[in-house]
Amino acid sequence: MTATTLQAPTGLVTHDLEGHDNVYPKEPQMELAGPDAGWGFHARAEKLNGRLAMLGFIAAIATELISSEGLLHTIGL
Repeated sequence: MTATTLQAPTGLVTHDLEGHDNVYPKEPQMELAGPDAGWGFHARAEKLNGRLAMLGFIAAIATELISSEGLLHTIGL
């Protein structure tokens, strides 16, 4: 039987009082993607997400005003 060891980045491994390793007790720092990246957290994606959320909110309010019922009632919930 062989034991494998996990190679964790330095500074992310801590030890408890019994000496056991605790890998990743601290969350690694989030790295922002460049503006030309297709995926990831960057200003362009966050602005698009916010704008789409605002459109969805306005569409929900318009649906409630037009149907004179709540959105959840309209969709059957």
